[in-house]
Amino acid sequence: MAKIKMKKKSTSTDMTAMCDVAFLLLTFFILTATAKVPEALPVDMPSSVAQTKLPDTDLAIITIGKGADGKSKVFFDIKGREIRKRTLEGMGAKYGVTFSEDDKTKFALMDDFGVPLANLKQIIDMKAADRTKANQPGVPIDSLDNQLKDWLLISRRAAIDIDDKELKIAIKGDAKEEYPQIKKIMDILQDQKINSFNLVTGMRGKDF
Repeated sequence: MAKIKMKKKSTSTDMTAMCDVAFLLLTFFILTATAKVPEALPVDMPSSVAQTKLPDTDLAIITIGKGADGKSKVFFDIKGREIRKRTLEGMGAKYGVTFSEDDKTKFALMDDFGVPLANLKQIIDMKAADRTKANQPGVPIDSLDNQLKDWLLISRRAAIDIDDKELKIAIKGDAKEEYPQIKKIMDILQDQKINSFNLVTGMRGKDF
């Protein structure tokens, strides 16, 4: 008997549905992605496998590293807009520096900074891109002018007044930073009876 020849059918596949899904996913990732804000004081953090997430508010971050001029500097950041405003008001009152409501609003939206309080208004008035390029000398931590101590003390009081929470402290230091500079920060924390704080590190990849 003669074999019956099967009619060949087209093997083409309609990709319309798959393309729609691909574009939907691409749109989702673009809309939900956030650009990384350039740091005013970039640091090469030591690596770690810890994955503890820091809170988005009621947090103070002390950054220690070397600037472009090779000098060790300390920068300070506070997470929480209302806490930032209240802290700026307190620092202004203590050091006799007047900040307008516009200054307070801009400061509340800023990231870390590293200047003496007398020069902070100049940094506040800058655009975000210009702040990262500005040669900020760092927050003073000398025994005769220890402004970091006051920033910590006043921001801790602000956190309790506004959120009724103890302000968490995190230290982000360069892996190559010299120990004496780190010890100065630790001594400031100890003077305020701060015995619990976080160390910010970079993630270390697993060995396969």
